[in-house]
Amino acid sequence: MGRQKKGDPVHGWICLDKPFEMGSTEAVTRVRRLFNAQKAGHAGTLDPLASGILPIALGEATKTVSQMMEAQKVYRFTVNWGVSTASVDREGEVIGRSDVRPTVEAVRAALPAFVGEIDQTPPRFSAIKVDGQRAYDLARDGAEFELASRRVTIHEAAVSASPDADHVEITIRTGKGVYVRSLARDLALMLGAEGHVSALRRERVGPFSTDNAVTLDILADLVHRDAALEGLLPVATALDDIPEQAVTDQDAFSLRQGRPIVLLPRQVETLKSHLREGSRTVSAFQGQTLVALCELRAGRLEPDRVFNLP
Repeated sequence: MGRQKKGDPVHGWICLDKPFEMGSTEAVTRVRRLFNAQKAGHAGTLDPLASGILPIALGEATKTVSQMMEAQKVYRFTVNWGVSTASVDREGEVIGRSDVRPTVEAVRAALPAFVGEIDQTPPRFSAIKVDGQRAYDLARDGAEFELASRRVTIHEAAVSASPDADHVEITIRTGKGVYVRSLARDLALMLGAEGHVSALRRERVGPFSTDNAVTLDILADLVHRDAALEGLLPVATALDDIPEQAVTDQDAFSLRQGRPIVLLPRQVETLKSHLREGSRTVSAFQGQTLVALCELRAGRLEPDRVFNLP
């Protein structure tokens, strides 16, 4: 007999509104323990100094985490003018001061240069590995190293608030791999100012947003009332931009056995018209139950990830 898994077979997503000063790993652990779930993971690390949306997958939902890698994200952050820090956040060592306070109009005029496909160099205090070591560990040790720039996409960037001359709040919608601190660093450099990120909140990751988010306190209350499942979103939530194909009971059985199924020509054409650019991924459903993530190839659905859902 195989070893029995610890915990309960809980399947679905938690759209967690992560609190400030909590790491992503700790947040996942807290949620997994609340649900006593056998398995948990997250889609998109969120720094301890940031709050906001951290999608957490439980059970079979962990099989859909990879589908979130291309998800767009929305961040709202505040740049504090006058002081630059080594980590480009409020906890870093001060490395520069200036009396320059860019106007809102100047910030608005500068932001279009950061919209679209741009080359961005990650901050030295980041989790990127350099010769097997995390960049932030090397930076803390005072090591000399260079991080290569990377091509990233920022779809939108706009000033969302300006509480005073020392602060400006900016909201951006991005693709994967964008560093908010790098944007703040480069924006300050363009404007001839010193600045750092003093507040950062992620408001959306794909289909997960502040509209369907819950806090740890809310989850704890639900668990206390034996209503934890009320905070759980379906496994398929992460697949909102992937075309769906309804399958028969027999086809569902074949897919669960790892065997491909043949589609009708009209089904193939319909699916092709809804595929994401460069993607062949289709989700197969038996009624309301997610059966498998499949690849559409030569008129067939070939199962890639099979789900064991009740």
